Amino acid sequence: MKKAMFAGLALTATLSLGLAQAQPMQVGQDLKSAGHSTADATKTAAHDTAHGTKVAAKDTAHGTSVAAHDTAHGTKVAAKDTAHGTKVAAKDTAHVAKTGATKTAHGTKTVAHKVEGKPATPQQ
Repeated sequence: MKKAMFAGLALTATLSLGLAQAQPMQVGQDLKSAGHSTADATKTAAHDTAHGTKVAAKDTAHGTSVAAHDTAHGTKVAAKDTAHGTKVAAKDTAHVAKTGATKTAHGTKTVAHKVEGKPATPQQ
């Protein structure tokens, strides 16, 4: 019986020590895996951030180019419309001036004709 007890005790001690050594190895492996997972996640996050930054920069450059093009086009159209408006206003002003001059000349002739038929000094 003593032999059986001693054998059981030895077996129990062996299994206990074996399990005690296996657990730290498992914990160490878990920590190592967690470290690798963290490193992979960091790399992925950095890659995605860099990609997003590049896309944002490209879109901003494109938007700036489109805005500059549209502004230039609007400026050209405004300049053309302003030139046309100035030309029309000058033409209309010349026409009004010519009409005014013609009417003034006609009025002057009419007054001159009326004055020609009357005596120069009033008679009393």
